[in-house]
Amino acid sequence: MKQDFAGLTAFVSAASRGIGRGIAREFLSRGAAVTITARDAHALDVTADELAAETGAARGRILTVPGDAGDADARADAVHRCVEEFGSLNVLVNNAGVNSLFGPLVDAELDEVRQTFEVNVTAALGFTQLAWHAWMSEHGGTVVNMSSTAALRATGDIGVYGASKVALCRLTEELAYQLGPKVRVNAVAPAVVKTVFAEPLYIGREAEVVERYPLRRLGLPSDVAQLVAFLASDEAGWITGETVRIDGGQLVHSVIA
Repeated sequence: MKQDFAGLTAFVSAASRGIGRGIAREFLSRGAAVTITARDAHALDVTADELAAETGAARGRILTVPGDAGDADARADAVHRCVEEFGSLNVLVNNAGVNSLFGPLVDAELDEVRQTFEVNVTAALGFTQLAWHAWMSEHGGTVVNMSSTAALRATGDIGVYGASKVALCRLTEELAYQLGPKVRVNAVAPAVVKTVFAEPLYIGREAEVVERYPLRRLGLPSDVAQLVAFLASDEAGWITGETVRIDGGQLVHSVIA
């Protein structure tokens, strides 16, 4: 039985499309009120209307707050409005991430490296701090951080992204230690999921890419969303500090050249 989240509030960053949208949809379908953020206000509104139609949720159960996850003021505004609107913040999903750097680390532009870590790591900590002080320190809750299999092995082309996701996994462990027993903190590490964000990794060669996956397909946002909801549920009540891989078996595959 899937846990009913009725009466609870989930907050999902970068939720106008892709994995974030899928996570918001999952929580809505289970009865939660959901706050979604992203940079594009129009895209957020369109997504909210679509999610309400798809799940049968009242539009009033979806709060949209436009803003850049890398901006401290935008983060503070989003969390404040969430708690003000719904009276709680039970589940925080740090899904915002950027990946603008491809190629050798020795050629990486350091300003872009800093920006990658600012959004992928610092913003996650910032949202968690805000959620803790606004609600979770007194009432408890769960945090799920969106990492990647790029954190678990060398990638060759997306090393900066992978390094930032390693930092996020480590941050997850530290927060789990420091915020327990009130708050459980876990991370999810997907392989390639079919989203606009991941298109550079598979478009035009999907048949070739899936050969490296024992399950012979790429992930879908719904695959990740169901795992996130499980980690936020009471069924995962003794799980904290973990990074859970969801990769269609990608990392059990190896080829001896």
